Amino acid sequence: MYTPPPFKPDRAASLAFAEARGFGLACAWDGAKPIASPLPFYLSYAADGTPRAAFHLARHNPLIKLAATSSWLLAVTGADTYVSADWYVSPDQVPTWLYQAVHLAGPVRPLSDDELAVQIDTLSAKFENRLLPKKPWTSAKMTAARLEAMKKAIVGLEMTVEEVEGSFKLNQHKSETDYVAVAGALASQTDAGAQQIAHLMREARPDAFATEPNQRERSEP
Repeated sequence: MYTPPPFKPDRAASLAFAEARGFGLACAWDGAKPIASPLPFYLSYAADGTPRAAFHLARHNPLIKLAATSSWLLAVTGADTYVSADWYVSPDQVPTWLYQAVHLAGPVRPLSDDELAVQIDTLSAKFENRLLPKKPWTSAKMTAARLEAMKKAIVGLEMTVEEVEGSFKLNQHKSETDYVAVAGALASQTDAGAQQIAHLMREARPDAFATEPNQRERSEP
């Protein structure tokens, strides 16, 4: 992933973003064309600190044949939004797009039946916890026959993450005046992505917004 220095997060921030998002696009090359599938995942870590991304696919997914044969890419994206050049204070600006994205890459191996059983419950727990205080769903709620049939229809996979690349493009390279102006314009949009990017911009440079109330007071008659 091409990432200009101002937009490059550190490795820890990239992994934290990927884990929090928990959903990405798995991509591999079959020798003639790229193959991709969107999927949920979770991260774990080996004893030496190496990240591992765990997920599963339908047994007939063509990606399955590429496990253990090549390196895969897991592309994880977050909020994104268009920025109009009219929103800048400075002249001679151009439109752009702000976003967050992380790419994880590495070899993938199939999981054993026992590993798949653990993965199913770990993956569901990751997202069920977001629904608290709802009592979490677990595979124990299924009949043994139904659970076994479901497990036979999927293949568990684990990526050993050898490369971590991130790009958090939030206009970090712009002047404080332009930065605040764009964040304000985005915050006023009805689009959820625009509002989320505006929030992230405030978090990234809180000092730029510290004088906002005083500025409003001075502008009042």
